[in-house]
Amino acid sequence: MSRREAMTANQQPTGATPTGSNATEVTKPAGAKPQDESFSKLKNKFMNELHKIPLPSWAVIAIAFVAILLILTCCFCLCKKCIFKKKNKKKGKDKGGKTAINMKDVKDGAKMEALKDEDDAETGLTDGEKEAEPKEQEKLGKLQYSLDYNFTENQLIVGIIQAAELPAMDMGGTSDPYVKVYLLPDKKKKFETKVHRKTLNPTFNEQFIFKVPYTELGGKTLVMTVYDFDRFSKHDAIGDVKVPMNKVDFSHVTEEWRDLESAEKEEQEKLGDICFSLRYVPTAGKLTVVILEAKNLKKMDVGGLSDPYVKIHLMQNGKRLKKKKTTIKKNTLNPYYNESFSFEVPFEQIQKVQIVVTVLDYDKIGKNDAIGKVFVGLNSTGTELRHWSDMLANPRRPIAQWHVLKPEEEVDALLSAKK
Repeated sequence: MSRREAMTANQQPTGATPTGSNATEVTKPAGAKPQDESFSKLKNKFMNELHKIPLPSWAVIAIAFVAILLILTCCFCLCKKCIFKKKNKKKGKDKGGKTAINMKDVKDGAKMEALKDEDDAETGLTDGEKEAEPKEQEKLGKLQYSLDYNFTENQLIVGIIQAAELPAMDMGGTSDPYVKVYLLPDKKKKFETKVHRKTLNPTFNEQFIFKVPYTELGGKTLVMTVYDFDRFSKHDAIGDVKVPMNKVDFSHVTEEWRDLESAEKEEQEKLGDICFSLRYVPTAGKLTVVILEAKNLKKMDVGGLSDPYVKIHLMQNGKRLKKKKTTIKKNTLNPYYNESFSFEVPFEQIQKVQIVVTVLDYDKIGKNDAIGKVFVGLNSTGTELRHWSDMLANPRRPIAQWHVLKPEEEVDALLSAKK
């Protein structure tokens, strides 16, 4: 018995010891004890502080989430800024290289310009002269004319003798030249030579007389413009010669050749407007023209006014069949007439006639000058044709219409061309 008790006594302490040591090793391993304790302390402390905040737990989580987002955004912005700075530095270097090349080119260009300037200085040519040098002046031909003054009659006598070497203006390699002669600045009287067909060297031998006191002659300039006649369109100006009267010696007859210079385009002179009505009665064969009024007429007298009256011609095939005229209205540019004129025109002839209306300035001493002209009827165009058509479409009714006055020579050319 004593032996068994002794054995059990020895076994109990030996079995208890290992179990105890094993328990401690599992629950608290060596080396991890201080970290676990500090983590648990921090956790407990954090939870205690969290419980002290007077907010629900979901609100605290939301605030934490927003704070994290803000921090991340700030970090992203800082990174982006740093990257852009690096890129800008690289671009700056590239630009610097490019500008350096350009500056070199500029320097080379400046050297070349300096060399060119030296060459120009040696030759003595300017930029304007260099540009003008290759351009040959276009040859427009030449005109021979004569000038004389009759002191007893106060007359300037202009002779248009001939032209030579004119440029070809027509398709066939020729021109149909004529010369228009007038004095500046007034342009009151304009003369024209006859048209010479299909020639570049026309001989005119025509004289024109301007009645101008010698005291006024010095302030005027004679213009002689050579035109190419065109039957179906506006006449083309070939060139002109301008002669200031204060540079001419009138103690003898002057006769000379002058080269034609490029003619300035003449602006269409405003001659004024006229209003008249047309009425046709087919059964009676009666055409009535009522001259109502005119406005803004061209100044023809020295005082800046005119003495206008109106002539009405009934024409057929280029022949004047009948002529009528209004009374003269003194010293006005806006005359009022309201005067009626009747013509007998059978119905079968109404499509073949023309009414030509001419406004003239009455002059006691000299010839009455035409201010402007217009015609309606056969071969008319534009407003004139519409007025004539309206009259025919509305028999027995007077149709009134305003018309723009045109230069006499222009209307005469149309009438002669469309006979």
